Amino acid sequence: MSDRQYVIINAEDVSTVNFDDVLETSADTLRYNVQGNETFVKYAGPKPRCLYGKDTLSHSAMLTVLQGEAWTSPEEEL
Repeated sequence: MSDRQYVIINAEDVSTVNFDDVLETSADTLRYNVQGNETFVKYAGPKPRCLYGKDTLSHSAMLTVLQGEAWTSPEEEL
């Protein structure tokens, strides 16, 4: 799993993602933040061209982000 990299993208950029190049299968399988304005994709190997110019996070860094208030609603914490 350590070879996987994560990239947070704006919701409006989902249409630019080539789902053949990332580990998610479609826009319908993405997890969004609480506000619904950001999501993320993961990939293994070389960074997909559709993600150039966007910051890459490691697995541990992404877990830290997902534990924050922006990504976890109070109902999910119960």
